[in-house]
Amino acid sequence: MVDVLVIPDGGAQPPRNGVPTAFEAAPTPVLDELAADGTVVRVATTPHGLPAGSETGISSLLGAPPRARVGRGWVDAAAYGVEVPDGMTPWRADLLYRSGKRASIRQARDACVHLGRGAHAVSGHRLVLVAAERPASIRLLGLHVLVWPGGAAPEGEVPVETLVVCARGAAAGLARLLGARVVVPAGATGDVDADLRAKAQAAIAALSGRAERVVVHVGGPDEAGHRREPEAVIAALARLDRELLAPLRDAVSALGGRLTVCPDHGTDPITGRHDPAPVPAVVWGAGVERAGPSRLSERSVRSVPAIAPEELLRAGSGAVAA
Repeated sequence: MVDVLVIPDGGAQPPRNGVPTAFEAAPTPVLDELAADGTVVRVATTPHGLPAGSETGISSLLGAPPRARVGRGWVDAAAYGVEVPDGMTPWRADLLYRSGKRASIRQARDACVHLGRGAHAVSGHRLVLVAAERPASIRLLGLHVLVWPGGAAPEGEVPVETLVVCARGAAAGLARLLGARVVVPAGATGDVDADLRAKAQAAIAALSGRAERVVVHVGGPDEAGHRREPEAVIAALARLDRELLAPLRDAVSALGGRLTVCPDHGTDPITGRHDPAPVPAVVWGAGVERAGPSRLSERSVRSVPAIAPEELLRAGSGAVAA
């Protein structure tokens, strides 16, 4: 049976009195239809004691929840093809202005020239620093090089044959490290300007292949949240509904499969920070009973007991939690 999971990265938000979340504010008729006909649940994608983030939440949704903090450097090195010699460790670093604004890829490349061997500008403000020990965070060229905390490489494997459609970034790196196949369509930027129709086409093409599970990752909501742009998060979810979920719903329905939509974590568009709270999710399709709230939002699932991502995976394989 076809099993498709869509991950709107950082799509969930902490509710605030009098302010709708992006899921509540965005025009999402397809998502509303899935929720009205399917099972709406609440999923604890961030295991207790671990930081909220893609390296935690995506691993959990892929079926390999981490037991310890995942080092983002390992993830980014795998995503961008950075070689890590024996005895060395890849460290993720961000190049930022004092205000927190992100530097450009050109500035990142200039910084790597000064940082020397082992420094790689991989995307936008993101750096991977390969070193034996954690490099110090420093000021450089009027900017700040902020090195992330360390952690282990992801362990385990995806439980079923999985293909992940995504941009080059955290989802691609995690998928490769956990044994999934990766497809990066043209126009997959990992931001709000990504070509979601191309992702839909790639996912639909994969449904006829040998993968038991197709996962589509969309980074736009998270990126807009980090930039503290609430309206851009709403627009990103509306585009996801129109350009990705609509064709996937039709394809999954025609094949008698199941479609799940679940963020990997929340991102607060006021602070720009990740939120570890359980997230709303919906499972829809063949064999899925109508259960839970009739709309997908953070408030609608507030009183619903949180389930582990493994239970969501079982729901997508036929045992839907009601």
